[in-house]
Amino acid sequence: MTVREAFEKFKSNLEITEEEETTASGRHNRVRELLDGTFELENHFLTGSYRRETKTKPLKDVDIFCVLKANNSTRRAYRENNPSNVLSAFEKVLREECGDRVSIGRRSVSIDFGPEERIVSFDVVPAFERSGRGYEVPDGKLGIWIASDPTEHASQATEKNKELDNKWKPLVKMIKGWNRANDNPVKPSFLLEVMAMELVAPEFTNYPWELQTFFASAAERVTDSWPDPAGLGPDVNDTMSDTEKRHASLALQRAAGDAAAARRLENAGQENDAKRAWRMLLGLLFPVS
Repeated sequence: MTVREAFEKFKSNLEITEEEETTASGRHNRVRELLDGTFELENHFLTGSYRRETKTKPLKDVDIFCVLKANNSTRRAYRENNPSNVLSAFEKVLREECGDRVSIGRRSVSIDFGPEERIVSFDVVPAFERSGRGYEVPDGKLGIWIASDPTEHASQATEKNKELDNKWKPLVKMIKGWNRANDNPVKPSFLLEVMAMELVAPEFTNYPWELQTFFASAAERVTDSWPDPAGLGPDVNDTMSDTEKRHASLALQRAAGDAAAARRLENAGQENDAKRAWRMLLGLLFPVS
């Protein structure tokens, strides 16, 4: 198996299987059933990188948007109060079935199913429809409701993927795979996706070269401010400290160097060594045989 064939297999290894989709759908429906008994939901749907088809394996932090009906009672109880109120209310209901697997995050309530599961965890996001477009979601850290539009994020990802002959989404999964394999130096991982939207441009060459050039460019740009691509919410990297940005930049620089070294091995005809180098960089889903 050549390096190029290994990348094609790697691409396949990163794809969500039908069984994983079935599990995600079943758990999504169960969460809806639990919340429907207490809250008045207008709509609910899987979103985030799962919806954008840029989620890496194992599936973790799969987002479920739960849109509350904007009537007088829900607005008084939740929208007009501190965001922690609705997060705490969601947590209480979900804990009745899921127990200590439930915890409150910045903008969601998480359900952790354990590392051995096909779907490791869900993030349940309370939301209200926003006038005009998008949604308002609670931000427990800022203590305010912020605007967001995951449907616009998904639309932009689809368009970018088409522009690059359906190679952009697999590339993003590979980049996120590197991030996870290296203890997530870039947080949130959505930042990598936002940067790839700008930094990866036609004409797409091949995965090894595109990875090397992305890592090199991202190392220089990760310290920049990266606005919400939907033009509604805060910067995607608004919670990264200067220290964390410098740490991310150094990790991306190392990744660019390691990718360049792997490409040199391939160009020298050392295919097996090159595949092992890519696996060290991108994680265990990268095949070596």
